[in-house]
Amino acid sequence: MATAGAPGRGLTVLGLLLGLALLTGVTTAACAPSGSAGATGTEAAVSASAPPRATPAEELCARVVAYWSRKVLDSDTYGDYQSMGLSNGQYEILRTVVAAARSEKHRQGARAASRLIDRRTREGCADWYRGGGPSKGPWQ
Repeated sequence: MATAGAPGRGLTVLGLLLGLALLTGVTTAACAPSGSAGATGTEAAVSASAPPRATPAEELCARVVAYWSRKVLDSDTYGDYQSMGLSNGQYEILRTVVAAARSEKHRQGARAASRLIDRRTREGCADWYRGGGPSKGPWQ
């Protein structure tokens, strides 16, 4: 008979990612322009019927890899890529980015390291998806 215990690490990460997704949706909805403020009837109807746009895979990759890169930069260890919700290819981007960010943080400080993380994750994810991303070959 099993007893209830603390949630596993995977559940905690899943909860964090779901919370981030919810926060992003709420923030986006709060910042969206109102359909009735200054819009004509046709403009309001078109904007109300237009489906939401999907976030490109490259952007999602960059967001999640940058998030975990900052977490890893502030610690001394790397976690398991699966517990972070990353593919093997995304994890390789993370490892490359964190190595460069650690050097940058030592030379130029935390702000420079953060800018480097943003830039390198965007570049790495764009390159990765240009080459096929996770759909090419084994789980990469």
